[in-house]
Amino acid sequence: MTATNTAKTSIPPGADAASIVLEGRMRIVFCGTAVGAASALRRAYYAGPGNAFWPTLFQVGLIPIQLEPEQYTCITEYGLGLTDLAKTISGSDRVLSRQDFDGDGLREKMRHYTPKVLAFTRKRAAEEFVGRPVEYGRLEDMIGPSEVVCASLPFRCSASLLVSATLA
Repeated sequence: MTATNTAKTSIPPGADAASIVLEGRMRIVFCGTAVGAASALRRAYYAGPGNAFWPTLFQVGLIPIQLEPEQYTCITEYGLGLTDLAKTISGSDRVLSRQDFDGDGLREKMRHYTPKVLAFTRKRAAEEFVGRPVEYGRLEDMIGPSEVVCASLPFRCSASLLVSATLA
């Protein structure tokens, strides 16, 4: 089955469209809603045409080199991690339902890995996770010692917040 912008595609149990990248003690874990169609096809995070995620990480100094989406597993070398709120489905935000999200699983992962910051790259992911409407920026919610941030993509406007939160 081919993933499109108007459909969601199930991901077989035990197989992620893009594997979770969490390891050791991280500065920031970036969390999206679910991998999009292009990312699912390429089996890489933020791989859609024109996606500014990877260039922005480099431009704001969170990583020292420009990575390609297929190099996503290297992100842990820089104290960063990647996951999604929905790990068993791929598709655009507009086709995802509440049942697709696993907030409890994400909380468990964040309590285990304790990053300094959990940064949602989509407003919908942040809202589904905390269960209420949110604004962009630092949220009042915490997961253990981890701050929670709703960052936009591209998140250049939130980059200084993310960098300062990890330096504190």
